[in-house]
Amino acid sequence: MSMFFDQTTIDVKAGNGGNGAVAFRREKYVPNGGPAGGDGGRGGDVIFVVDEGLQTLMDFRYNRHFKATPGENGMSKSMHGRGAQDLYVKVPQGTIVRDEETGALLGDLIENGQTLTVAKGGRGGRGNIHFASAKNSAPEISENGEPGDERRINLELRVLADVGLVGFPSVGKSTLLSIVSAAKPKIGAYHFTTLAPNLGMVSASNGANFVIADLPGLIEGASSGVGLGIQFLRHIERTRVLLHVVDMSGVEGRDPYEDYQAINQELASYDLRLLERPQIIVANKMDMPDASENLEQFKQNLAQEQTEEESGLPSIFPISGITKQGVDALVNATADLLESAPTFPIYEEETSGEDTVQYSYTTNEPDFTIERDPDATWVITGSNLEKQFEMTNFDHEESIRRFTRQLRKMGVDETLRKRGAKDGDLVRIKDFVFEFVE
Repeated sequence: MSMFFDQTTIDVKAGNGGNGAVAFRREKYVPNGGPAGGDGGRGGDVIFVVDEGLQTLMDFRYNRHFKATPGENGMSKSMHGRGAQDLYVKVPQGTIVRDEETGALLGDLIENGQTLTVAKGGRGGRGNIHFASAKNSAPEISENGEPGDERRINLELRVLADVGLVGFPSVGKSTLLSIVSAAKPKIGAYHFTTLAPNLGMVSASNGANFVIADLPGLIEGASSGVGLGIQFLRHIERTRVLLHVVDMSGVEGRDPYEDYQAINQELASYDLRLLERPQIIVANKMDMPDASENLEQFKQNLAQEQTEEESGLPSIFPISGITKQGVDALVNATADLLESAPTFPIYEEETSGEDTVQYSYTTNEPDFTIERDPDATWVITGSNLEKQFEMTNFDHEESIRRFTRQLRKMGVDETLRKRGAKDGDLVRIKDFVFEFVE
């Protein structure tokens, strides 16, 4: 049996930019012709794209690393390297994307074909044609490409359905789904038959179409993590109308009205907004002996409670999954209710509603931090400084001099002095170790 796979964490790495080149024109009669090193190409982005053919996040179960290709290096004769192709990763409709480290919402992917850039490729490094000046007409200096973004990402799938079936296990939700749509859920008389949300397309006789999801049976305590419930409560969040299926036969010795209240309690304790959705009460198993009396009692209990709350009564549709009585009327009423039902964006306060989210390096962190290892080496870290380091080509003396000037400008030398660094002390940036010179 395939397990419904609806949450996973993956690693994405955009391509690094290509390195800039150091080269010179070698022309006859032109002594040491000017610089002619081209720029590196841009690294590829990692972009999610919605594919309506996917139903689960199963594809990410065994493949959790996605790496875009780097840009091409610059070449001589001022030729620039080619930019890399972006890497497109397909995700199902209804995927919510978050940054694992910060928990920030990056996107809620709903429309087929919608895209979201989750990691930006690095820009290409500049070749030595950019570093010529009046003082230095033949610079031996170039940049390495900028590193591409690297991040861990949480993916969570919330099924896209207009209507959700809720109710205790074994009240007949799967049977109802199989009657009203072409879906073929596994049906059994034991609790937790449904291990995954089953989706079905329903065509009402009044011409309307909608998607219905049979959400696995809730049990009391589901919102606090009991049973399978909490895993599936999140799938209800996208639905606009809830069909609350209640077993009116009472054959298992349960009280239909208590069941109804217990499920609503679960929905409320998971997220109060779930109770704002219009509900239709589906009184199922009306072909059973005591069902009619139980339904009368149910209506009385409901009416009593509602007078206290002063709000309209939810509609009740008596049906039988076995004889199919009342099912057509229920489907048409659901379609009518959908026309006026509001949509509930999951993260209205978080999403900006833009298709593509662009990322910038966080500006509020310091350029660098300095710590001291037990072996007395000074260790300098910081994303801004490390980026400069990675973009320095240490094969050329001039590039190294430029990097030391950048460090001085950032205030690294001064900070080291203040912290007590002496002439000859070792300083480490990533895996590069050099001596501190006063």
